Amino acid sequence: MTAARPVAVVAGASGFVGEALVRAFTEDGYEVRTIGRSDADATWDHGGGIRALVEGAAVLVNLAGKSVNCRYTDANRDEILRSRVETTRSLREAVTEAATPPPVWLNASTATIYRYAMERPQTETDGELGEGFSVDVARNWEDEFFAGDLPATRRVALRMAIVIGDGPATRTLLRLARLGLGGPQYDGWWWAHRRYRGIGAHPTGNGRPSWHRSRGRQRFSWIHLDDVVGAVRFVRDRHEISGPVNLAAPHASDNRTLMATLRRVVGQPIGLPAYRFMLEPAMAVLRTEPELVLKSRWVSPHVLLSSGYDFAHTDLESALRTVAH
Repeated sequence: MTAARPVAVVAGASGFVGEALVRAFTEDGYEVRTIGRSDADATWDHGGGIRALVEGAAVLVNLAGKSVNCRYTDANRDEILRSRVETTRSLREAVTEAATPPPVWLNASTATIYRYAMERPQTETDGELGEGFSVDVARNWEDEFFAGDLPATRRVALRMAIVIGDGPATRTLLRLARLGLGGPQYDGWWWAHRRYRGIGAHPTGNGRPSWHRSRGRQRFSWIHLDDVVGAVRFVRDRHEISGPVNLAAPHASDNRTLMATLRRVVGQPIGLPAYRFMLEPAMAVLRTEPELVLKSRWVSPHVLLSSGYDFAHTDLESALRTVAH
């Protein structure tokens, strides 16, 4: 008689990170069950179905949430927050009610939770949280994840940097470079708006967008998709790891170096720089936000490195070349 395979439940499995994790868990011998809006084993409006999947599962992974690659209108702001907090709450309630809850729950988070950093990297132990909309989304997301007492379930918040892989962020950067628009992006003054104001029960910041004279040196933390999968496997199997874990390559780049590297990778010698006064109207047309390229994100994976994780990709150019075709 064949023994039953362990069950891995993956919520939000339709994205390129989710699809990679589903493949990895399947390769590891798990029976993978999914939760999503459609085409899944359970949908978010079916609480009973979610509880049935979570019951007795060996591992739970949650990646659900509306993409932040959009314009921060009031409707999008509310949905970005709601889609993260409410799905996490639904899973936490299911885990709480389970007679045999999963021993480990890995929940997506974001490296954007840290402040704008130019002078030193932010680690899980000494990192300082920032202010404003994106940070408040991450803070509320993690507060919901770590709420309550789940003594039988180890919880890990995956604070992910920009993921290098065949996903929307990398494709957009490569496209800009091929079109000759792969120069550095310069921050600067722009008229005040309230799209980045805080959100949630305790919004932070003064409601006004900040700007920094970064001269294209804003830091760029990244991680290759292979290492997202590798880190998830590593954390899943290391029972001593819990709490926030930074998913970022050990060596951050900066915007100027990133764009020059992209130009080399695609063979484009020309890269026009973009200043804030150019980015704002262009991003409005593209229905996304300048914050995505102008914020200085400098994150160090202290927990992974100190626990012995061996990164597959530590050089940005070689990582990008695995994606560019």
